[in-house]
Amino acid sequence: MASATGIPQDHPATIVSREDEPLLGRPGDVTQKPDESIYRNLFTGTASVAQAGIWILAALIWQGVLSLPLSLFTPHPLLGSSALLLQVQAALILQPTATPQQKRTGTRIHYILQLLSVALFISAFVIIEVNKGSHPHFVSPHGILGLITYIAIVLQALVGVIQYFLPVTVFGSVDAGKRIYKYHRWSGYVLLLLEVATVVAATQTTYNVIAIHIPLWGVLVSVVFILAGVGARIKKHKLGL
Repeated sequence: MASATGIPQDHPATIVSREDEPLLGRPGDVTQKPDESIYRNLFTGTASVAQAGIWILAALIWQGVLSLPLSLFTPHPLLGSSALLLQVQAALILQPTATPQQKRTGTRIHYILQLLSVALFISAFVIIEVNKGSHPHFVSPHGILGLITYIAIVLQALVGVIQYFLPVTVFGSVDAGKRIYKYHRWSGYVLLLLEVATVVAATQTTYNVIAIHIPLWGVLVSVVFILAGVGARIKKHKLGL
């Protein structure tokens, strides 16, 4: 039987192209089909790799923290890891959207997840600041990265809300707001790098080394899964490339 190009489907050239096709698809080629539920976006393509990474990371953190007696510090890593988990879901559900309706639905879910995530991040920040008390703040790599990341999270959220809900008021027109989208996406991916770097740095804090014992190698493997899974679904044209 011949293909559309006139080459038989069992021709060696056709077989080779199938063998060369990546198992989870090529970078950025995952697109939500018109009749697909948007929630399938959480698992299509390399999303399953990212999901494995973020859930393993959350499990490592929760297991390590909850193995110790509860304290004022306890909610900080639990809230922070939960916020990061929500942010990964927010990215995965929006990435493959294509039609205007899909984008509207995806954006609304994205913002709901991000709103919850920001609330959890702020709560985690307040808790660790109260827990620190009179002790030095922002002196370790984890503390410094954490402060930078918290500031970036708030700025990212503010820009996202403004460009989508208040483009005319702030930027003068809807089109002007849309021109900011690609920068919002760029900064979102950079922010994800900052967030996972902060988690990696947390494994080197004195408290983790002495008490919690969350393994660096486990965190690094999880981070690689997250970045590989999310990164492979990036659509370059949405970044203006």
